[in-house]
Amino acid sequence: MMFQPKKAKKKKKKFVKMGRKLVTVANSHSFVSEQFRTIRTNITFSMPDKAIKTILVTSATPGEGKSTNAANLGVVFAQEGKRIVIVDADLRKPTMHYTFLLQNARGLSNLLTRQFTISEAVNSTDIPNLFVLTSGPIPPNPAELLSSNVMGAVIEELKKEFDIIIFDAPPLLSVTDAQILSNKCDGTLLIVNSGVVENESVKKAKSSLEASKANILGVVLNNYKIPHNQYYDQYY
Repeated sequence: MMFQPKKAKKKKKKFVKMGRKLVTVANSHSFVSEQFRTIRTNITFSMPDKAIKTILVTSATPGEGKSTNAANLGVVFAQEGKRIVIVDADLRKPTMHYTFLLQNARGLSNLLTRQFTISEAVNSTDIPNLFVLTSGPIPPNPAELLSSNVMGAVIEELKKEFDIIIFDAPPLLSVTDAQILSNKCDGTLLIVNSGVVENESVKKAKSSLEASKANILGVVLNNYKIPHNQYYDQYY
């Protein structure tokens, strides 16, 4: 029987923070949306001998746009026809439920404590093929939950139901959560906020991923200002 997640009730707008704008939904033909499709293609071809099913998205420091990138990446993979679930694995400062205007009463933390099943915790969205597993209630021991055997079992269960699982993890230099998860995922994307984060912080983030034996798929340079020149003026 095909897995059917519950249809989550959306919060009334007056009680919820407005979700961030997803450019891949609002303007799918924009230059930025095309770059997300390029990232999708690069990920697909990065490991030709092995299908990538689990992708970790993280950054060196807070505020670099990792969650926005994870959400838009999930959208473009879903637009390709794949069944995608975005997992908010930031069990300290989750935001994915704001992005998709979902309730967060149950989610990943509930799965890790065996309070709910995947079908009870995963939310469908208005975007075809795209599902979201919110963080759930913030636990007192995020690192311990993420490093547990139960986390590995949850990942294997999700693999059976979805083509690609995208994990939105906390920043690398703040806590160890992203390092723990990177070792469990097929590949990791490092989001770097152009002109904001210091080079030394990026180097430390890369070193921490290497220490956890993460498969670094690449770096996404976020908020990069493209110079206007004749080529871009003619092409776009």
